[in-house]
Amino acid sequence: QVHLVESGGGSVQAGGSLRLSCAVFGYTYSSYCMGWFRQPPGKEREVVATIDIDSSSSYADSVKGRFTISRDNVKNTLYLQMNSLKPEDTAMYYCAARRFTCVSIPSYFPYWGQGTQVTVSS
Repeated sequence: QVHLVESGGGSVQAGGSLRLSCAVFGYTYSSYCMGWFRQPPGKEREVVATIDIDSSSSYADSVKGRFTISRDNVKNTLYLQMNSLKPEDTAMYYCAARRFTCVSIPSYFPYWGQGTQVTVSS
């Protein structure tokens, strides 16, 4: 059974940094596309970044140059390094997994973690 567990969220002032982690259990992690998504209060879930089987990555325009997604296929862990955080980055952050090629549409990811809250104050 596929199981994803996020950690690393918290509260930080604007300009600060956080590193999110997502531990993956129950499947051949290296053969799955992995993604980070977020859902701000009162808004729809949106893609933050995805990383493919070959470690090629894609980012939302709003986080390019500030966030970095990475994966460790030995530790079965996904990461999101977030720098220069802004108040508009405040959201619940989720990691997700799907087989085959990465896409940016949340509904195409069948496996999700419970989420970790990130709050950025001005």
